[in-house]
Amino acid sequence: QRGCFLDSLANKYFRMKNLLFPLFLFALLLSSCSTKQEPYVVIVSLDGFRWDYCKMYNTPFLDSIAMVGASGRMRPSYPSKTFPNHYTIATGLVPDHHGIIANRFIDRVSGRQFSLSTPETKYDAYFYHGEPIWVTSQLQGIKAATVYWPGSDVPIKDIYPSVYHKYSDSLLRHEERIQEVVRLLSLPESERPHLVMCYFEEPDHTGHMFDPQSQETSDMIEHLDSLMCQFYCELSKLDIFDDVNFIVTSDHGMTSVSSEHMIRLSDYLCPEWIENVDYSIPTMLDAVSEDRDGVMVNYADSIIDRLKNVPHIYVWRRDEVPDSLQFGSNANIGEIIIDSEPGWLVDEKETLYKGAHGFNPFHLDMQVPFFAIGPQFKQSYHKSDIFQNTAIYPLLCRLLNIEPAPVDGHIEEVEDFLR
Repeated sequence: QRGCFLDSLANKYFRMKNLLFPLFLFALLLSSCSTKQEPYVVIVSLDGFRWDYCKMYNTPFLDSIAMVGASGRMRPSYPSKTFPNHYTIATGLVPDHHGIIANRFIDRVSGRQFSLSTPETKYDAYFYHGEPIWVTSQLQGIKAATVYWPGSDVPIKDIYPSVYHKYSDSLLRHEERIQEVVRLLSLPESERPHLVMCYFEEPDHTGHMFDPQSQETSDMIEHLDSLMCQFYCELSKLDIFDDVNFIVTSDHGMTSVSSEHMIRLSDYLCPEWIENVDYSIPTMLDAVSEDRDGVMVNYADSIIDRLKNVPHIYVWRRDEVPDSLQFGSNANIGEIIIDSEPGWLVDEKETLYKGAHGFNPFHLDMQVPFFAIGPQFKQSYHKSDIFQNTAIYPLLCRLLNIEPAPVDGHIEEVEDFLR
C-alpha cells in the first residue's frame, strides 16, 4: 500500500506543487515509524546547494521534508570547497586536520603537488588523513557503499567501501545513481550495505556557470527537487524502507562573482617576492627567501605590508588565521593566506564564472541545508542553531550504532535531531 501511495505521489508531484503536498508525505511518515534495531542510512549530497535555495525556488519535496521531518542549516568548514568539505563530512575532521586543504597544494615533506586533476595524487592515500565513515563502519562489521562520494575511491587504511564508483569512470546519469542505490539496498541481507553515500555534482556546475540567482539555477533546483522525490519514492518500494533514514544535504553554498570585483596581486606586489601562488579561494602563496650578503631575507613581511590595507581582502600568516576558521596548523598550507570578501576574487585574469565558493563559511551564502526523514529522526523538527558539518560523522555513527573515531565534530551539536 505504501508503494502504491508513493507511486501516486510521484505521478502527482508535478501537478501538486502547493501546500497540500506535505500532507501526503506526513501520512506516509505516520505509517513508517520503525522500532527495529537494524537501521539503514542513505545520505545524499547536492553539490553547491545553498541553504536558501528552497526559499528562492520551487522545491515542494524538500519543503515537505522540512515540514514533517527534521531540518536545519549547516556551516561548511574552511575553505568552503567541494573536495575538502565532502571529506570533512566523511571524517568529522576539518580540512586543516584531514589533510585535503584545497583542490591542489604542495606537500612540504615529499615535494609532490596534490591535484584533483592528477590521478597519481588524487588516488594516493598518502594525502588523506583521518578515518572516513565507510572505513569506521566496515571495521565494525557494517557494510558501506558509495556512489561517487569524493574520497571514497581512495584506499584509506587500505580499505575501500564494499561498493564504490570512481568519479573518473564513465559517469552514471542522475537517475542511474538512484537506481544504483536501490540496487544496493535490494541485495541479499548478507551483502546489503547499511550506509550508502550518494553524490550529485549539481547545482554546483550550474551555479558557477550562470549565477546562483539565475533562471538556469532555478530550473536546476526544481529538477533536483523532483529527482529527490523520485529517489524517496524508489526507496519506499524496498522491503527495508521502514528502517531507512534519508538525509539530503550539501558541501557548500554559492555566491555571485564577476570580473568587476577582481583584485590583482600584480597591482601591489613585485613578482620576485613570490615563490609559489595558488589563485584559488582562498589564495595561498609562499614568499621568496634569499641570501643577501650572508643574511637570509624573506619577503613575507613586504607582501603583508603591501596587502594589509587593500579593500575587500584579509591577509594572514599561516599561524595567524582566526581561530574560528580552524585553519593554519597544517604545514601544507601556504605561508600567507589571502581571504577575500564573498563576491571578490584574487586573480590575474578575468573570471569566466558567475558564481563561486570557498569563502568564509560564516557568510550566509556559503551555508547549506540539512534535511532528514526516517525512523530515527524527529517529526516536524527544525533546528534553530546553525551547526558545523564536522558533526555529520558522529551523527552517522550514532544512526548506525557504531563507535566513532576521534574527530573534531560533536554529536551534541546534532543529537537534538534524533528521537
